[in-house]
Amino acid sequence: MSKYIYGIDLGGTTVKIGFFNLEGDLLDNFQIPTNKEENGKNILIDITNALKFHMNEKNLNIDDIKGVGIGVPGPVSDGVVYRCVNLGWGIVNVKQELEALLGVPVFVSNDANIAGLGELWKGGGSGYKNLVFLTLGTGVGGAVIVDGRIVDGFVGAGGEIGHCPTCTDGFSCNCGKTGCLETVASATGVVNVTTKILQETNTPSNLRNYDKLSARIIFDEAKAGDPVATEAIEIFGKNLGFVCAMVGVVTNPQAFVFGGGVSKAGEIITEVVKKYFNEYAFPGIVASTEFKLATLGNDAGIYGAAYLARENSQ
Repeated sequence: MSKYIYGIDLGGTTVKIGFFNLEGDLLDNFQIPTNKEENGKNILIDITNALKFHMNEKNLNIDDIKGVGIGVPGPVSDGVVYRCVNLGWGIVNVKQELEALLGVPVFVSNDANIAGLGELWKGGGSGYKNLVFLTLGTGVGGAVIVDGRIVDGFVGAGGEIGHCPTCTDGFSCNCGKTGCLETVASATGVVNVTTKILQETNTPSNLRNYDKLSARIIFDEAKAGDPVATEAIEIFGKNLGFVCAMVGVVTNPQAFVFGGGVSKAGEIITEVVKKYFNEYAFPGIVASTEFKLATLGNDAGIYGAAYLARENSQ
């Protein structure tokens, strides 16, 4: 009987690989560089070689492996990745190609989705089956999980919460639109909002003493009571709380879980988002919706990919 699963988090710089038993215990983890030469044509071959080398070290054969899960930085539908700019990929059938190389079942999803699954399985969302995961970093990623399964959508764009519009005259987004959530609620967005306040007001603020602002500095100053930082975090919470209210009335999750670098600011995140969620959300879901911080950090992806394989392998 198969005893083990691999969870893979494929990033633009490194490929993180976790080796798990079926109970979800992380037995080993390692990483290899992401080889983006020649439009990433050798990435899946490198992953295969790394797994086979690891299996040989552990005296395992292919029958010991129940399945492999992998998260990739792009939209995914039925195991097919549609354009990964950071890897140089166009349309790649990751499931088909990796199964042919490895000889075991392979399951593929978007990297934000698998991070959400990881938090649901062993992290901040443990104990829930229905949750929305938001990763707050340079941008805003998301995952919608219903009954323990990712909602991918028709072309794999389900959960792209960072591109929910919050206004029509805001900052320009990398997607080509204007006013997306991530332009005001990501690390970059928080700096954008704060810089605008500083430019348009004469409000005294410690933030005027910094040569370069960061989300961490702004959150730290807000905790200390700085008026401009506080205003910026209120805007952050208002926009994020509004979008959570919209998503909540559609999916009715048990919890929203926040990960990514910005979430390291701590409970100030959940407090300000919950404040505005309660203001905007349908009253019937307010009391039953929890707000949590992610706990797995950079390991969320490998846990989630392993869970994907565990739940889908026959």
